[in-house]
Amino acid sequence: MVPKTLTSKLSVSPQIAIDDLPALAQAGYGLVISNRPDGEEPGQPDAATMRRHAEAAGLRFEHIPVKSGEIGDDAVRQFDAAVESEARKVHAFCRSGTRSASLWALSQAGKQTADAILATTANAGYDLKALRPRIGNSFATKMAGYPDGSRANASRHDVVIVGGGAAGIATAASLLSRDSKLDIAIVEPREEHYYQPGWTMVGGGIFTQKSTRRTEASVIPSGVRWIKSAVRGFRPGDNVVDLEDGQAIGYRALVVAPGIMLDWDGIPGLRETLGRNGVTSNYSYATAPYTWELVQGLKEGTALFTQPPMPIKCAGAPQKALYLSCDHWKRKGSLANIDVAFHNAGPALFGVKEYVPPLMQYIEGYGIDLQLESKLVGVDGLGRKATFSTKSGEVTRAFDMLHVCPPQKAPAFLKDSALANEAGYVEVDPTTLRHVRYPNIFGLGDAASTSNAKTAAAARQQAPVVAVNLLDMLAGREPSVGYNGYGSCPLTVERGKIVLAEFGYNGKLLPSFPKWLIDGTKPQRLSWWLKAEALPFIYWNGMLKGHEWLASPQPSDKVKAAA
Repeated sequence: MVPKTLTSKLSVSPQIAIDDLPALAQAGYGLVISNRPDGEEPGQPDAATMRRHAEAAGLRFEHIPVKSGEIGDDAVRQFDAAVESEARKVHAFCRSGTRSASLWALSQAGKQTADAILATTANAGYDLKALRPRIGNSFATKMAGYPDGSRANASRHDVVIVGGGAAGIATAASLLSRDSKLDIAIVEPREEHYYQPGWTMVGGGIFTQKSTRRTEASVIPSGVRWIKSAVRGFRPGDNVVDLEDGQAIGYRALVVAPGIMLDWDGIPGLRETLGRNGVTSNYSYATAPYTWELVQGLKEGTALFTQPPMPIKCAGAPQKALYLSCDHWKRKGSLANIDVAFHNAGPALFGVKEYVPPLMQYIEGYGIDLQLESKLVGVDGLGRKATFSTKSGEVTRAFDMLHVCPPQKAPAFLKDSALANEAGYVEVDPTTLRHVRYPNIFGLGDAASTSNAKTAAAARQQAPVVAVNLLDMLAGREPSVGYNGYGSCPLTVERGKIVLAEFGYNGKLLPSFPKWLIDGTKPQRLSWWLKAEALPFIYWNGMLKGHEWLASPQPSDKVKAAA
C-alpha cells in the first residue's frame, strides 16, 4: 500500500491490508477511515475486523461507507468532521481511492477554490474535474443529472468502454489496431487484472496464484485513457455514462463489458466461511490456493463440489475442480477413502450432448456421485454442513471439503438501466453485438445478452466483431461482420489431459483444429498443452494486444448462413 498524499494531514489509497495498519501507526497516523461498504467484493476485510486491528495498532478507526453512485452530503460532512477531529495524520481508503479523494474534494467546497481542490486531487492521480460544478455550487445540486453548466465540463471521447477486463481491453486493442487515432477511454475501478481461466490450474496445483495477476496499468493499451472509477448509470439518450465519483463521461460510441457479478451472498452462510472451515472456490483469486491446500490435505472423508443455475462464467470450471481433485487423490491412492459428489443445479452434466459421454467416463471412473438438479442453498461452515434443494426437498450433507461455484448475476448498475433486457444483461443482436435499441452502443463478454458460453474464448472472438462493427457505425455504415456464438471450455479431466469443448450457438460444434490433430470429444494431451502453455500466452500477448490469432472476424452474412 502506497499512500497518495492530498494534504500534509490526509492521504488516500485503494483497499489497505490488515498488515498495513502497524506501519501507518509508526508513520504518525492517528486515524484510518474506510469508505467501503462491507461485502463490496470477496476477500475484503469487514469494518469490524479492520477496527479491531486498527485499535490494536493504536489507531482510531472510522467507517463512513459510500455506496456506488451515492456520494451524499451527509457522508461528506461526516468525512470532514472525522478528519478535523484528529490531531495526527489521517489515511482514508476505498476500492480505488477515488471515493475517498472525492469526499475530501467535496468537503473543501467553500474553503478553497475549485481550481486548487482539483489540482490537488490530480497531483495525487485522481481526475475529479467533473466535480467542479458541485464544488462550485456548494452541494446545492446533487449529481442526479447535470447541474447548470456541467455539460461543458463533462469529458467526451470517441469511444467509452465500460470494463477493463478481458473483453474491454481486447476491444480497445482491436479498435486501435484498426484506427490508432481514436480517442478511447476505459472505465475500470480495479487496479489489478486477472487471467481468470488460470484459477482452475491454481486450485489444481499447476499454476502459481501470482502468475494469473498483473496490474491494470500494464494491460491498458498505450494511448487509451484509464478512468479509475465505477459506473453509476447510463443516459443513452444523452450519450453519457455517469460515474460513482460524480464524473459524467460523454461518447460517440459506447462498449459495455463490465462482466458478471459473483453473488457470494446468494447462498446463506457462504461469505462468512469462504476460505476457511473447508469451504473454497476457484472462482476467487484469494481462495483458489486454498482449494489446492484442501485437496492435498484430504486423505479421507467427504468432498462436495457444486454448480449453480446458469448463467455462470466458464460453465465447465466447477467440473474442472472436481476432476483435477479426483485425479490427485487417485494418484496418491486415497480416492477410495473419499466420498466425492457433484451437485449440479442443471438437468445435464454438460450443455452440449457430444461432450457428455467422455465426461461420464470420468464421473464413473472416479466414482463420483452425480446429483443433477441439486442446488446449494445454504452453508454451515463451523458445522461443516451444506444444504441442497432437490426435486424431492431439501437435503443436508456433512463435508470435509466443499468447493463452491457461486450464483452469478448482472451488475446492478447495468440491470437497472435502459440498456438491459429482462434478465439484466446488455440487450444486443446476437450476431452483430450491437444494441437492439441504441445503434451507437455495443455489448460483449459476460455481460452481453447472447446465449453463448461465458468464457474468455468467447470474448476473444467477440472483440474484433465489436471493433469492426463499431467503426462501421462511426463511418455511417451498417455492421458488416458477425459472431457465431463461439465459446471454448477446456475440461481438465485429469492432470495432462483435456476434453476440449468448442461450440457455438445452439450447441453447434466449432472446432478450431482438424480432428486428426485435436478431437475435442476425447481427452488428449495436446489439448492440455494448449490450456497450460499456449492459451495464457495468447491471452497476455495476443488477445490483450490486438493480435486476433484464430479470431479474425467473418462477414455477418457468412456467419448467418453457416448457423
